[in-house]
Amino acid sequence: MQNTLLDAEGVRLAVRESGPADAPAVVLVHGWAQSGEVWPSLPSLRTYALNLRGHGDSEVVEGGYRDSACWAADLKAVLDHVGRPAVVVGWSYGGLVIADYLRVHGTAGVAGLVLVGAITEVGRDRDGGVTGPVMRAALPGALSEDPEVAVPAMARFCRDQASGLGGEVVQRLLGTALRVPPRVRREMFRRDVGSAAVLKSVDKPTLVVHGTADEVVDPAAGEYAAALIPGADLRRYDGTAHAPFLERPERFAADLAGFVAGVAR
Repeated sequence: MQNTLLDAEGVRLAVRESGPADAPAVVLVHGWAQSGEVWPSLPSLRTYALNLRGHGDSEVVEGGYRDSACWAADLKAVLDHVGRPAVVVGWSYGGLVIADYLRVHGTAGVAGLVLVGAITEVGRDRDGGVTGPVMRAALPGALSEDPEVAVPAMARFCRDQASGLGGEVVQRLLGTALRVPPRVRREMFRRDVGSAAVLKSVDKPTLVVHGTADEVVDPAAGEYAAALIPGADLRRYDGTAHAPFLERPERFAADLAGFVAGVAR
């Protein structure tokens, strides 16, 4: 494993690389108020776990959090670093980052796409960004500058977003979330972005994974993306909530490895 610093149009990004150098390349894009550390080990793959701007060990810049081009630049920097077509996996808000990249760059550098409990749109009445009760309950408290408001709201969110997570994992998620400044957490939701045309234009193999018990991103958002992306494979994880890779790690790893192998053929 190695940690790499990349430049995304002047923004310093931290990326964690692991796995055999000659294995298929997979870029992992985390969700809102998390980091690349959320992903489990996937030893059969060459993974590049990105920390988006404002998250983890990446630079916290003043602005750009409402701008599709800025999020696209983050992902482009990693794909350029990889230097060969990669499968891009986006969890939760990471799906919107993928849509932002596609909006600006198309599928350049992309071998395939995996959307995991993901949104692809944001804004009122956007079908690709339908949230569930756990997300709605966290807002606006989790966006507050007041720690007496934000910390309990974020703690409940980290606890309730997935099922069967131990206390240590929940506290790690909480610590990561609280590293993201409140203004960054707020700005990421102050967007109105539709992606129907972008999704319809995808010309790469796509896997959509969504838990049927997801109460952060409604399963309807995954169904929306799968219906629009040509040939997308929708896999529902029965009884699984918002983090299939943490709740059902063996199944997720097998599904991802199988998809990557199919893309490579």
